[in-house]
Amino acid sequence: MTVKKYMLDRFGPLMTVEDLAQVLGRSAVSVRNSISNNNETSQRLKPTIVRIGRRIRFRTAQVHDVLQLEASEDQL
Repeated sequence: MTVKKYMLDRFGPLMTVEDLAQVLGRSAVSVRNSISNNNETSQRLKPTIVRIGRRIRFRTAQVHDVLQLEASEDQL
């Protein structure tokens, strides 16, 4: 199983701020602050954002691509 497939199975096609925070090992508040600031992390993650009303979601497959996540099979 690839990391992208694992993420899609675990989070579905859209991730919440809390899901992304878990992947990044940060708090949800920290992720929200990063997105609102103009830094490298926010510039990389902003294209993955989908707004549903006032809520922010992140496209799981694009988050994987942006973060270039790699793991061996036994880490999943």
